[in-house]
Amino acid sequence: MTNWNPWHGCKKISAGCKFCYVYRQDKMYGSPIESSKIRKNKTNFYLPIKLNRDKTYKLRCGQIIYTCLTSDFFLEEADVWRKTAWEMIKRRGDLRFFIFTKRIDRFFSSLPADWNDGYENVIIGCTVENQEMANYRLPIFEKLPIRHKTIIVAPILEKVNILPYLNANIEEVAVSGESGRDARICDYKWILDIRKQCIEKDIPFCFHQTGANFMKDGKIYKIRRQNQISQAYKANINYKLRRDFEISLENENILKLNLF
Repeated sequence: MTNWNPWHGCKKISAGCKFCYVYRQDKMYGSPIESSKIRKNKTNFYLPIKLNRDKTYKLRCGQIIYTCLTSDFFLEEADVWRKTAWEMIKRRGDLRFFIFTKRIDRFFSSLPADWNDGYENVIIGCTVENQEMANYRLPIFEKLPIRHKTIIVAPILEKVNILPYLNANIEEVAVSGESGRDARICDYKWILDIRKQCIEKDIPFCFHQTGANFMKDGKIYKIRRQNQISQAYKANINYKLRRDFEISLENENILKLNLF
């Protein structure tokens, strides 16, 4: 897996942005530029097509490229660069580009003329954090011509119903709590509820990260940053399609989470 950030910086647009990790990291590393100022990443903008001395690509065939993790791919300020980014994505059809966005309503801005129903090597993840954003973004997402779709519920801030939008076009739902010193509580009940929704519709589910303040059975656990992903994995609640393995909704033993 490789991160590609063709531009950096973002503007807060909804509740999930309140304690944005981009702002937090910029402050931590003493960035002299405001995090809300969007700028082209001159060092790595052309990363997908960079060559080695022998003229082979630096990024090897088959890699998953997480795109714009320190910004948003569909930012209005990035419209001038996005056309070139799409050209590189198309050129590197041997790579898989994973794009998360809170701006799915800007999907058609600078979209390639040959997009049709989507590039085979592009996965678009629509991010929602509460019911308000699910109600706004997911109906838009549902109608868009995207070949590979995922729903990202992160940072989850409350119980969220996404059941109306779970259909055969959704390849996975991933859920995470919020990281950082000021992180809002992530209740395990919310995670299990979304898992139940996914099982009902037979959609793959991934509990990706607990967040820093994790609630289970009414008790709040402080989870260190380096343990948030591993603790989510230990919950052992990720779900694959029924045709891949048998699963029982009645088997509550797999819902136990081992915390410190």
